[in-house]
Amino acid sequence: MTEIPEVPPSGEGAALAPDPPGDDPGNETARARASALVTAGIFLSRISGLVRERIFAYFFGASPVADAWKAALRLPNVLQNLLGEGTLSASFIPIYAELLEEGREEEAARFAGAALGLLTVAAGLLAVLGILLAPWIVGFFFYGFDPDRQALTVELVRILFPMTALLVISAWSLGILNSHRRFFLSYVAPVAWNAAMITAMAVGGFGFDLSGSELVRILAWGALAGGGLQLGVQLPLTLRLLREFKPSISTRVHGVREAIRNLIPVVAARGAVNLGGWLDYALAAFLTAGAVATLSYAQILFMLPISLFGMAVAASELPEISRNRAAHGERLAGEVARAGRRVAYYLVPSTVGYLLLGDVIVSALFETGAFGIDEVRVTWAILGAYALGMGASATSRLLSSAFYALRDTRTPARMAYIRVSLALAIGAALMFPLDQIRVGPLGLGPAGLALGSAVAAWIELALLRNRLRRRVGAEFSLGGSALPRLGFAALVAGGVALGIHLLLPPLHPWWVALGTLVPFGVIYLVLTRGLGVSGPLDRLLRRSGT
Repeated sequence: MTEIPEVPPSGEGAALAPDPPGDDPGNETARARASALVTAGIFLSRISGLVRERIFAYFFGASPVADAWKAALRLPNVLQNLLGEGTLSASFIPIYAELLEEGREEEAARFAGAALGLLTVAAGLLAVLGILLAPWIVGFFFYGFDPDRQALTVELVRILFPMTALLVISAWSLGILNSHRRFFLSYVAPVAWNAAMITAMAVGGFGFDLSGSELVRILAWGALAGGGLQLGVQLPLTLRLLREFKPSISTRVHGVREAIRNLIPVVAARGAVNLGGWLDYALAAFLTAGAVATLSYAQILFMLPISLFGMAVAASELPEISRNRAAHGERLAGEVARAGRRVAYYLVPSTVGYLLLGDVIVSALFETGAFGIDEVRVTWAILGAYALGMGASATSRLLSSAFYALRDTRTPARMAYIRVSLALAIGAALMFPLDQIRVGPLGLGPAGLALGSAVAAWIELALLRNRLRRRVGAEFSLGGSALPRLGFAALVAGGVALGIHLLLPPLHPWWVALGTLVPFGVIYLVLTRGLGVSGPLDRLLRRSGT
């Protein structure tokens, strides 16, 4: 594979002077390029993740073993959620990027070393604690599991806690790389993690014909090895950028105490979000067998557009806003509005596509082996419910990044508490009635949890937007006048694609996806250009001179 060049190209003496001559990193073209690099990295990592999930679906489907794996993978993620990428984006990147912008490279390196030391100690202690307390944690959150599923989940959790400690250190490396505008490597690194798990399943399942609990144990060890690989691919460039660098655990290094102050509200908020995610799975454990697995499959697809577009734009904007923290009012409002339009361009058709063609997408990706048509239909129902709040979830990430750049981590934290509480309350009220609706042996209860998440996401977005508008003292529009045109183009494209789908004869799911999703995308691109909304087709035509 040919690697997409970093921005800017690394070279002798360029490590701490990342801007290419004559290129203003604050202009729209440079920011769009940075966002594209993040998107490219996330796209490759997500594609490898989908390959991993397809192989997993082939071997495990929506079985009790699949429930155990999904639950086990969720529990140790507390480390990554509490101390990983999102937390460091809020507390570490703004300070580190500002030190770089002011030319204080030595202070920046000392700050990075102290952050690494403190993170390593915290992640290591939490991993050990998680291993020791695994039986009680699993017993509490997954009381609805039968004893065999609980025992298997405990065994898997004990393997996966050290993996997430490695992923926390990998997130520190991502923060360094992003601050130096090396966006691609940091977001493509999870390909190594996915590749390790794919290899483990392929060797264990196809090579040794293992199945069930034996194969899932091999998968867990592959995930642990993959965590080390994900960190390993980032470290060489990270250490080269830092030059003189010494890890420490000192809180007296400049910026560390501010970072810890900013970290506390984010950790508390992420703790609430993580607890909400656990409780979603814990509630699903009381539903029909397979509910945890189908909920997880739907979440993977739900997060794909959010990661590719919402998180990509938010990640590329954060270092630039942080470098120019004095920017406020009309200027900051304009930056947020422009980023919001980029997010809307992709999230509007993604929402329509999941609602109208979700079965096509789920079938193409997962229908294989133990994952049959009933699993496809239930996963589509859950995905459709999640899709109703997808645009709000992605845009909220962008607004949270704006608050982080302003060194305000408390406001997004408070909004996260509200979102999690509402999502759980609404989801718990809806899941049991919906679980009475059966599709084969599976129930639709998890769709109730997804609907709760969607409603809560829109409330969070409204609250964040109002708070940010008051903070910057200026009005801004997220999508603006382009939103109706984007919605019209997406609905027309989706309607045509759905008509094609209904007219197609029985074909392999991949051919059905190709015959419906490609026309959907092409029609959307053409219509948005005709309606005067700038998108990737316009940039492509400008480059070709058309």
